[in-house]
Amino acid sequence: MSERLTKEYDNPMCRQAMSLPELIRSQYEDLEPKTRKVLSFQEIFNIQRVVLTGCGDSYAACMATKHVFEMLTGIQAEVVTAIDFGRYYSERHMGVDCQNPLVIAVSNSGRVARISEAVQRAKFHDCFVLGITGNLTSPLAQNSDKVLKLDIPPFESAPGTRSYMVSVMALLLLAVRIGEVRGMYTMDQAMDYRYDMKNQGDLLEALLPQMAETCAKTAEEWKDFSCFDFVGAGFDYAAAWFGQAKMLEATGKFSMHINSEEWFHLNCFAKDPEHIGTVVVSNTTNPGLSRTKDVIRYGKKLGRPMLVITDGSGAEGVSCVTVPSPKYPVNMPVTQFVPMSLLAGYLSAMLGEEYGRGCEGPWSFCENGFCVQNNEIVLK
Repeated sequence: MSERLTKEYDNPMCRQAMSLPELIRSQYEDLEPKTRKVLSFQEIFNIQRVVLTGCGDSYAACMATKHVFEMLTGIQAEVVTAIDFGRYYSERHMGVDCQNPLVIAVSNSGRVARISEAVQRAKFHDCFVLGITGNLTSPLAQNSDKVLKLDIPPFESAPGTRSYMVSVMALLLLAVRIGEVRGMYTMDQAMDYRYDMKNQGDLLEALLPQMAETCAKTAEEWKDFSCFDFVGAGFDYAAAWFGQAKMLEATGKFSMHINSEEWFHLNCFAKDPEHIGTVVVSNTTNPGLSRTKDVIRYGKKLGRPMLVITDGSGAEGVSCVTVPSPKYPVNMPVTQFVPMSLLAGYLSAMLGEEYGRGCEGPWSFCENGFCVQNNEIVLK
């Protein structure tokens, strides 16, 4: 049945997900040399702190790589939303007298107003800014000291899946390079990290058919649900965040993201648990794995329909999707999110929903990104 569903409900969002193995391989060849050259040795050695910022999927990419930055570089990293950095971040934590923070701002379009505001404020307070964008004429690029240019091949329009993965790859390769230059590991070890990342394309390609079948079958079972819950902790939280974002964009259904500890304090009390589609991200190398397993165990007690995203064997009595298990856990974010796009894509097709509500009717202010690109820039 599920193989029939994957064909019957094929759509641009799912095709974006299915295109990822080749995109990983091609983008590795593009990004690997770029990330070696974008920052000089001196600029890398000057880094004392890293601030990662973005909006939407770009913010999720920052969250997905925050812990990896710290592991690979030994440098303190923090993730700050663009509006927080532009409007609220204390100026006492910026500038040459505040440990030379490297501000890494991510936006494929580079035209989001809050990102422009954030990098302009960073520059005003003497921060060094690295913009990661596909648009060299954008406000992000124009207000950055250095730019890591993304070149993502054109594809059918759908809620960001390809762009998200490329942003994650760019950040991970940048972290590998910074750690390599700062002597955190040998050049050979750095190359092994990189080759492992590229190899995720082959591993994902082998798993995608079964992954698609499971997600299509789950979508068929969950299509009448009005509410979805996405749970993950630490290294897995960004994938959960990304999942709720794709569900909202693709279906318009109410969705939440939450970490595995807070789930017990809040979301487990939601009424009608048997009608809440619950996706749990469960990386076997995650230090928070025991708490994630608790979510699965008690979610079953509540009668919640559950889908576990894991690189391991899954859980008894619960539907599972197997994602690639990299040699180095730092590369997990490259593919861990893929089932989220497939699930949301199939649900969108089954429900006849247009992505982003088609930017029609009361949502017309969203067309062509108007509401995030055309608004007041406040500099302080």
